[in-house]
Amino acid sequence: MTKIGIMIEGQEGLNWDRWRRICHDADTLGFDSLRRSDHLISLMSAPERDCIETWASLAVAAEWTKRIQFGPMVSPMTFRLPAILAKMAASVDALSGGRVILGVGAGWNENEHSVFGIPFYTEKERFDHLETGIRTMRDTWTKSNPKPVHNPMPLLMGGKGRKRTIPLVAREASEWNVSRLDVDLYREASTDLEASCREIGRDPKTIRHSVMTSYIIGRDKSELRERAAQVSKIVGGLGGMTPDEVIENRKHAWFVGTPEEIAERMRGVAALGVDLFMLQHFLLDDSDALKLLASDVIPAVG
Repeated sequence: MTKIGIMIEGQEGLNWDRWRRICHDADTLGFDSLRRSDHLISLMSAPERDCIETWASLAVAAEWTKRIQFGPMVSPMTFRLPAILAKMAASVDALSGGRVILGVGAGWNENEHSVFGIPFYTEKERFDHLETGIRTMRDTWTKSNPKPVHNPMPLLMGGKGRKRTIPLVAREASEWNVSRLDVDLYREASTDLEASCREIGRDPKTIRHSVMTSYIIGRDKSELRERAAQVSKIVGGLGGMTPDEVIENRKHAWFVGTPEEIAERMRGVAALGVDLFMLQHFLLDDSDALKLLASDVIPAVG
């Protein structure tokens, strides 16, 4: 059964009031998971946008939600010492009753490292740090309290690299994420992951498959255009486009259309083996869009 979750790009304007509303909506409307990025500044050349710190926001999400799974997507291992990240994650997990999924990555955005004075190593060094960091986190959970409710804590990892990423996912991850809606890429990487699992004797079915992309939804063409106009003000590269141009530009890369059209396309992609769609929700004040997904798309896909 394919599920739908909500992913928030927190560096693009997330403040405490918005986060409280989003937590409530995601938790009460029936979404499967709520996740947010772990960045320090806008990635769309808008440094004036709010960006509340990721793990502080996850701690209050543990209190502001009751049932939904939540976590970072993903925390760069370059931002925090692995043992400290492990302690933070275990503490939030204990507060939530075991609802945290810990997304971890090697780190990739050189600019924010430079702006905030965080060392940015070579790609090889960053991946080395990720691998050793995971071992350190697991060790930390064995020798300190509180421990994660599910110990070891489930890890979320993304990527498609055959040499290091996919084998690491096969060894360590509970969920694997592809960060764009690309059917050919998904098929190829999924085949590689299955092969890597079999090489180490792991059942590939024990790893949940998720795809992250965004969406523009509307009950009719007029509402779709209205949301497309709003999205163009937030998302880099879409500024200056007409609503119809935004819809045309995004219709293959995102889920775009009426609830029926989005559900039909989701069902087709899900048939390839996708267990979860994480939808980037760029319009942070648009509760109506979340309600429309929940009422009309979730039942048609699940």
